[in-house]
Amino acid sequence: MRIGDLNGTRVLVTGGSTGIGAAVVRAFAAQGAQVIAHYNQSEAAAQALRAESPERIKLVQGDLSEPGSASRVVEAAAEMLGGLDGLINNAGGMLGRIKTTAMPESHFDEVVNLNVRSVWDATLAAYPHLKQSKGYIINTSSIAARTGGGSGAVLYAATKSFVSSLTRGQAKEFVGDGIRVNAVAPGLIQTPFHDRYTPPDIFASQAASVPMGREGLPEECVGAFLFLASPAMSGYITGQVIEVNGGQLMP
Repeated sequence: MRIGDLNGTRVLVTGGSTGIGAAVVRAFAAQGAQVIAHYNQSEAAAQALRAESPERIKLVQGDLSEPGSASRVVEAAAEMLGGLDGLINNAGGMLGRIKTTAMPESHFDEVVNLNVRSVWDATLAAYPHLKQSKGYIINTSSIAARTGGGSGAVLYAATKSFVSSLTRGQAKEFVGDGIRVNAVAPGLIQTPFHDRYTPPDIFASQAASVPMGREGLPEECVGAFLFLASPAMSGYITGQVIEVNGGQLMP
């Protein structure tokens, strides 16, 4: 389905080389948007993604767990595109399942820098561009923001709670500037995130607990992002967190 008001728009997707981010990049490019896909370590995946639509997809590299990197990525994207109509703060991660009492301070800092500070900094850097274009921000939260996460995922869940709260608060602050701020909160989705951090037996038991009886696919998340990006479809929607979880959580 073509969404006419996304054609020609300028969008940055952080964490855009794999999983949900890559699916979002593909979906926006298919709508005719000019998309910057940010990546960190997954250069091969990023280059392969770009090759799918080189006229629509460009790349920017940066380690968003390093303070200052998110701002640099945003400014590079805005320069490449001549401005921004949309910022999708999708980059984030658990970086390992570590219980609260066993967590090194360095791990705490890295997770918070990636999941919290980078979203804050990217938003601040994008703000003047989005104010000029009357654009939008879509943050990627998580079902963990409401459930508290599983064992070893408490910090990750807490950072995603921050993202959901930030979404609501900045929606109020930015509404006068014509910027809509919303979020998408995926549930159990088959991505490299779970390949890396969730043992297969736990993943299978979680999937069985979903009312739909299975995990979701990254492509099944993109409709929420496209919907929230389109003024025609969601122009009166701001400060909302759309849950995409197969019925796993019904708040």
